[in-house]
Amino acid sequence: MHKHLLLVLLLSFAPGLFCLAQRTDLQDNIRIRLELDQPDVPLNVRQNELFAKGEIYQFYNHRMFNPVWTENGVLTEFAYELRFEIIQSKFDGLSPKDYHLDLINVFFTLFESNKKQGISNALDDLADVDLLLSDAFFHLAAHLEVGKVDPQSLAGDWHITAKKAKVSYNELLESALKRQQIRQSLETLYPTITIYKKGREVIRAMDEIRKQDTLNWKAVKVSKTIKVGETNGGMPNLRERLAFWKYLEPYTFEDEKEYDSTMFVAVQKFQQRNGLEPDGALGKNTVNALNQSPTDLIDKASVNMERLRWLPDTLRGAEMILVNIANYQLDYISNRDTLFSTRVIVGKKYHESPIFSSAMSYIVFSPYWNLPTSIVRNEVMPAVRKNPNYLTQKNMEVVTFSGKPVDPASVNWSGRSIPYMVRQKPGATNSLGLVKFMFPNEHSVYIHDTPSRSLFEREDRALSHGCIRIQDPTTFAQLLLKSDSSWTPEKINAAMHQSHEQIVTLDRKIPVVLLYMTFWADSKGLGHFRQDIYDRDEEVLIALRK
Repeated sequence: MHKHLLLVLLLSFAPGLFCLAQRTDLQDNIRIRLELDQPDVPLNVRQNELFAKGEIYQFYNHRMFNPVWTENGVLTEFAYELRFEIIQSKFDGLSPKDYHLDLINVFFTLFESNKKQGISNALDDLADVDLLLSDAFFHLAAHLEVGKVDPQSLAGDWHITAKKAKVSYNELLESALKRQQIRQSLETLYPTITIYKKGREVIRAMDEIRKQDTLNWKAVKVSKTIKVGETNGGMPNLRERLAFWKYLEPYTFEDEKEYDSTMFVAVQKFQQRNGLEPDGALGKNTVNALNQSPTDLIDKASVNMERLRWLPDTLRGAEMILVNIANYQLDYISNRDTLFSTRVIVGKKYHESPIFSSAMSYIVFSPYWNLPTSIVRNEVMPAVRKNPNYLTQKNMEVVTFSGKPVDPASVNWSGRSIPYMVRQKPGATNSLGLVKFMFPNEHSVYIHDTPSRSLFEREDRALSHGCIRIQDPTTFAQLLLKSDSSWTPEKINAAMHQSHEQIVTLDRKIPVVLLYMTFWADSKGLGHFRQDIYDRDEEVLIALRK
């Protein structure tokens, strides 16, 4: 009787004992794999290198080599949730294949097939998929926190200090395990600025549009601006694209190659929406924008999502001056509200404005313009040799480096250089305009007024030698000095029209960030795409997709 009772008890516990044995065997399998691994040889699963070798050792050692993603020899919902988040990483502009998605899918398909057939999953497969999923989590977490691409490795002039990793990915995964929350854990790594999540939604929506896309996106090329009534062989494609993007309803036309008035209205709407001059003319910039397919726009958005991940948290203050070079715009932000926006002129192609951050500390009213040595050598000296009155005509003077005036007639203008400084006096024709805004930096870049007001009406405003010219300097100065009631609009205007310069130190240092963003999403979730004026997107995209 006792023997029968003991046998019944043993049989009733047999499944649990079997699971315990299998679990122990799986722990040993994972432990032995990690112990046998050689320090100078990459850890891999089925010839797939694992990227987070250090985290994997530490993580599994801490949990006594217990598996994470399987229970009783089968995949958990937690494992499926991670796979889903890996797939969703495409909306972050990342490539799901970077996180072993193909091999993970092979294992999931095999395990699902085994389950249907009542076959136990092999220990080696269970160990492989566990290490693979853990590595995917760690690798994805790192890319979400600091980006995949090192901005310092790029040829583009990016000088904002890269964000440093602050999160322990081991602790993050342990926390996610306890709460059974993968998505919420990964979302804590997103950049804190709201436009990041909005950007994800723009990419998600664009991906749905891409799935419906059947158009031929072969680039339409124009040799000159096309106006209403003119014809071009690319017109049928452009008409199709305007309809595709919902700027144009189907209509009857006489000549498919003619740019007609109906298209003209649609083009104006397209230009307005895409930051182009809404003149209705089909110029190079407008046609280039219409050449962009949904796939192209997803790539552009992906590049800029990566740029957002590079930004350190220290750049997100209560008060900030943000210049988006690619959008030719300056925004003054206070408590996350944009209080002021104005057009700017940035560096032209071969004098590109650098990407960096600094702090604005003072304003110079009625400034002198101290000409750079290169301009003195290459422009001023040849001009003076041809025209002795050149300096007077340009309201310029020669001074020592301590500011003492020098008679231009005593200077040898025939040499390769002069031992003096040339500067333009304050006034309406001064190249810096009536005021400049200073944020000391190694690039000698600052924001300033300009006498060439008509240039702000141009669509392409990459025209300077690198500094930022501002369209509305007066309002900008009023905002920066608003904390001092003595600086009335009248006093500011008077300070801007003096014969000598006046330096005014600000009562706080204001972060200035020069960015290069060819895509962003606004607070309403609308995506904005801009031209890649410095041709920097492709380099980032190649590195991102590598």
